[in-house]
Amino acid sequence: MSLQRRLDQVLERHTELKTALENVSELTNAEMARLSKELSSLVRITDEIYLLRKAEADIAASESMLSGEYLDQDLRNLVHEDIERLKKYIDEQNQNIRVMLLPKDSNDERNVIIEIRAGTGGDEAGLFAADLLRMYQRYAAHKGWMFDLLSSNDTGAGSLREATATISGVDVFAHLKFESGVHRVQRVPETEASGRIHTSAATVAVLPEAEDLDVVIDEKDLQIDVFRASGAGGQHINKTESAIRITHVPTGLVVTQQDDRSQHRNKAKAMKILRARLFDMENERVNAERAAERKSQVGRGDRSERIRTYNFPQGRVTDHRINLTLYKLTQILEGEALDELVEALIMDNQARLLAADVE
Repeated sequence: MSLQRRLDQVLERHTELKTALENVSELTNAEMARLSKELSSLVRITDEIYLLRKAEADIAASESMLSGEYLDQDLRNLVHEDIERLKKYIDEQNQNIRVMLLPKDSNDERNVIIEIRAGTGGDEAGLFAADLLRMYQRYAAHKGWMFDLLSSNDTGAGSLREATATISGVDVFAHLKFESGVHRVQRVPETEASGRIHTSAATVAVLPEAEDLDVVIDEKDLQIDVFRASGAGGQHINKTESAIRITHVPTGLVVTQQDDRSQHRNKAKAMKILRARLFDMENERVNAERAAERKSQVGRGDRSERIRTYNFPQGRVTDHRINLTLYKLTQILEGEALDELVEALIMDNQARLLAADVE
């Protein structure tokens, strides 16, 4: 599909949403919230499309002026300059809009859980892990994010075996998702009398923070059996069919409730238990997926698997994925210049997505 057709579709959808939201009496609260969120997500790109279309119209008007015979040469030169300026703007605007049209990572707006662990390198790896923890804490402060340390396993003398923290704010995962992997450090330890450079490593895992999972149960997935209660409970509870057995067919979970004399109350209690068990199962599944994702992210913690190297003697940091070297090691560890690496990684990812989009 051509870019122009895609832009037309965005504008058409924007108009459809505005029209739908004008008829609020025909919408449920859930529908209104969903449509409002979608409209809000289109506002920025719609504004940019209108600016693009205006520039295209301005070029057409300027070219029409050049077709007239009444323009003197000086005015013609000015119009030509204006056309060249607009063409450059249109090229840049087309690129910006293409980036905005790229599929969004559904996790980009989420907060993150970040895990840092010392890898190979003994005590020096633990000291470096502590350096990375401070770097992300300072980076979070620089971005106006909240940093909350959940757990920390110190080994003494400023060394860290592992730590876990949450970072909350605007687009946290979008900025930190490329930090996952093995970070390597090259420096002379304070205990090294001969001045020999040691190489050690620490692993970083960045996971999107899970939201509360809503458990939706389809009645068609339930097999409900009613039977007479057994055991203690008095004559009435044993004489009426008040007991409930609910089987959730897709998972095979079975819940039985017979403590109450009321069949309806027993069913409500059984459903509450069933929802809790399904919720627990989903949490376990998500946690298992995250554990697998974290394992794939951090690898074995070996020095050869590094994504980035922090070289202290030369004061440089190199990200090996994009072959970018910055001689700003102190500023990066202070969190002040980490954005230069982060933004470069984001731009590289966008470039690869754009190339795939063209193909």
